[in-house]
Amino acid sequence: MRRGHNQELAEIAGLLHHYYYFKTGIKDFPGVNSAEAVRPWIRDMKIFTKEEQFILQQVIFYLEERSRSHGPYDEIVKDAYVLQRYFHNTSRTVSQQDTLRLRNLLRELGIPGEIAEEEDPGRDREELLSHAERRSKLADIAEALAGDSIIGVPGDERYREICQYWPDPDIYKVLQNSWCAAFVYHCCRQAGLRMPIRYPNGICRFAGVGAWLEWAQLPETGFFYADNQDGFTPQRGDIVIYEKLLSDDAHDHIGIVLACDEQEIVVAEGNRDNQNYSCVFRRDRGHCILGYIRIADDYQFQFNGSFNPIL
Repeated sequence: MRRGHNQELAEIAGLLHHYYYFKTGIKDFPGVNSAEAVRPWIRDMKIFTKEEQFILQQVIFYLEERSRSHGPYDEIVKDAYVLQRYFHNTSRTVSQQDTLRLRNLLRELGIPGEIAEEEDPGRDREELLSHAERRSKLADIAEALAGDSIIGVPGDERYREICQYWPDPDIYKVLQNSWCAAFVYHCCRQAGLRMPIRYPNGICRFAGVGAWLEWAQLPETGFFYADNQDGFTPQRGDIVIYEKLLSDDAHDHIGIVLACDEQEIVVAEGNRDNQNYSCVFRRDRGHCILGYIRIADDYQFQFNGSFNPIL
C-alpha cells in the first residue's frame, strides 16, 4: 500500500515464493524451482494476464538474489521475506547479504530495531569434498540403482525417489515408460551435482533428454562431445545420449556409461528401451549414439543471465 502497487498480486507472489518446497520438501533452489513449479498452473488457471504471469514468475525466481533489484514486486517480496525472518529470529540476527536491505526497510516503515549480523559460516568442507571424482561417484550410484531392476510404478520406493523432484500431481503418469532422463537427474543429485529442475530459459525440465543436451552445449558448460569426436573416448561416469534409438525422434534416450571398449559401452539406464525398468547392459557403440556429456568434477550451477519466464 505504501509503495502504490497491486496488493493482491504482491500477496500471491508472497504466498508462492517457496511453493516447490511446499510440494516436494526439497529446499534446494527455492526461487528457481518454485518459479518453474507454479508456471504451468498459473498459466492454465487463466485468471492471470500475461503480464501478471511474467511478474509472478520473475518475483519468485529472483527471491534468493536479494543483493540486487529486479522490479517493484520483486523488492516487496524480498523485503517481506527478510522482515519475516528478522521477526521470527529471537536473536534478531540477519545474514550479511540482508543487513543493508533490512536496515533500509525498518527505516522506511518507521520500525525501531537492533540488527545483529550473522557470521559468515563459509563453505562447508563436506560440500567441497563431494566435488572430488564426482563422475566416478555418479557411475557407482547409477550402477547400483540400475542393477536393482527398479520398476517404474508408484509401489516401488526407489522409483518414488526418482520422481520426488518433480512437483506435478500426476508425475507418475507423466513419466510412465519415459523416465530415463529423470533417472540420470536423480543419480546426479545423489552424486552431489545440485541442479534446478529446469535450467533457466531452457526448453524443458531435466526429466527430458532435450534439457540435458541443451544444457551440455551452453557456452558456460561445453560438456557435450559428439560421437566419434576427435580426441574423445567415453569413460566411466559420462552420460550418453542416443539418437532415434527407440523412435523417430531426435535424442530420444539417455543413460550413464559404466565402461567402454572399441565395440561396446556398458550403460546404466532407467526405463531400458521404454520397458519401464532399470538395467545394466551393453550397447553397440556404433548404433544410434548422438554423443556424450562429461560433467566437470568442480561444476556448480550458477546463472548470471536474465530470466525470461515461459508463459
